[in-house]
This record gives sequence, C-alpha cells and structure tokens, in this order.
Amino acid sequence: MSGGLLKALRSDSYVELSQYRDQHFRGDNEEQEKLLKKSCTLYVGNLSFYTTEEQIYELFSKSGDIKKIIMGLDKMKKTACGFCFVEYYSRADAENAMRYINGTRLDDRIIRTDWDAGFKEGRQYGRGRSGGQV
Repeated sequence: MSGGLLKALRSDSYVELSQYRDQHFRGDNEEQEKLLKKSCTLYVGNLSFYTTEEQIYELFSKSGDIKKIIMGLDKMKKTACGFCFVEYYSRADAENAMRYINGTRLDDRIIRTDWDAGFKEGRQYGRGRSGGQV
C-alpha cells in the first residue's frame, strides 16, 4: 500500500473540504471549518425539482444509516427547489456518500454533495430573490 493511501486511511477525514463556505453562518471561518470536519450532514445540490425524498433515501442509504433528510423548499410555494440536506448517524457513512455518490446521476441530473456545518431551521428555504434557489 502506498504511503499516501495509508496516511489518508489513518487521517480523521480524507474527503476534502471544498472552498465553499455558507455566507449566512453565524461564526468565523475557523469555527465553520471545525464544524465541517466533524459534520455528519451533507448538502446535496442540483436535484431535479421532481426528485422525491424517497428517491434520495434510496440512493443515500446505500452509504449508511440516515438520521434525517430535509428537503429544500421554495420559500413562497413550499415546493421542492433542487437541494436537500442528508444527515447520517456517523461521519464515516457521510464520508462514503461524499466519496461514492457525489457526481452520480439521479433523475437525469448530476448531483453534487458538499459538507454542511449542520442544519439550522430556516435553511431549508431556497435563497435568492424568489426564494426558489434558481
């Protein structure tokens, strides 16, 4: 086994953090990064507006036991708007989802996953002027 792979397998997390940071996070970047490194919650983006919670559960449960799925909603219409949060019971299961599900196809869309510092009430609503995340 190569030294780099052994080092990666021994590290806390070898699924890299992206450069994205939530602009509405209440705290500094260092605090947010610390939470991201421990988080069991994933942001899932580029979902079809027609993708159901059941479809998300079916796909993401292949990586481990899911604690909760929070569907992103249009602020005005309260309909799906292309994203969700998936919370796992363990960091290892969330890492598996990041590793194996990110970039796969669901409902004819290439979905992307990213670490999330943890769901807070109100974040299920789409941002932007219309609240529809478009």
